[in-house]
Amino acid sequence: MAVGPEHGQGEDAAPDRPNPQASSSTPLIEQSSDAPGPSGDGQPQGSWEHSSVTTEGPATPAAGAEAPPSEPPEKGPPASGQPAKPKHRKRGLSFVRELPFLLLVAFVLALLIKSFLVQAFYIPSGSMIPTLDEGDRVLVNKVVYHLHPPRRGDIIVFADPHPVAGPHRNPASAFLHWLTEGLGVSTSRNKDFIKRVIGVPGEAVEMHQCVVYIDGKPLHEPYLDGRKFNNCEYGPVRVPANSLFVMDDNRDDSNDSRFQLGFIPEDKVIGRAFIIIWPPGRIHLLHGF
Repeated sequence: MAVGPEHGQGEDAAPDRPNPQASSSTPLIEQSSDAPGPSGDGQPQGSWEHSSVTTEGPATPAAGAEAPPSEPPEKGPPASGQPAKPKHRKRGLSFVRELPFLLLVAFVLALLIKSFLVQAFYIPSGSMIPTLDEGDRVLVNKVVYHLHPPRRGDIIVFADPHPVAGPHRNPASAFLHWLTEGLGVSTSRNKDFIKRVIGVPGEAVEMHQCVVYIDGKPLHEPYLDGRKFNNCEYGPVRVPANSLFVMDDNRDDSNDSRFQLGFIPEDKVIGRAFIIIWPPGRIHLLHGF
């Protein structure tokens, strides 16, 4: 007996319904636009090929996951609409910060120069007329006599050879006194003198008829400018070792080695006056013979 097809299994059976679950998991596909027409191998035109999709953007974090910290933007040149900060303002602030240090350095240098190299002195009287007038200011070289001893004709500044005893100071107090004296805030009890060297150690000094004689020979003194004096007789005396005989150029208005001042120890000499710096009209170098 021939067996025929079962009911619902023949050619008129309804087509299978698509499975939604299977369709949702099917990968994305696209139709190849350049597929050829029917070929000799039996492949139909418009064949389908699987296609993979790649996303190049940042991955979206899962729900509840912390987003990675974002990097700060790199600092670049200011936008064209934003004015750049002026550099001169930074230089000005830098100068203001450095100014106290610069002033301190200048102060220390000035103090060291005054103490060891050059110092200005004020002439308070007319005892050195006509060479120095009252009110003149001179510079004194403090280094020169470390190189050679004082010479005849030099105008020297020296400390009082008969000083008044001062109070005893500890090292800190002595340094403070030196500092304030260097600044001109305080003054010494003892005076400084300015005179001209006439006799050096071992020489015999005398005066007759206003002419000075050194070891019996008359001394030529062009700085006196031919002036005549009343106190014209003195000596002879011999200058001790390590001492100096000094006189003023204004012999009638003088307290020098002929009187109470006496011989000047060489270790009391501060330095040699070498130039008048004030007033401006009298600026010139000072010479001996």
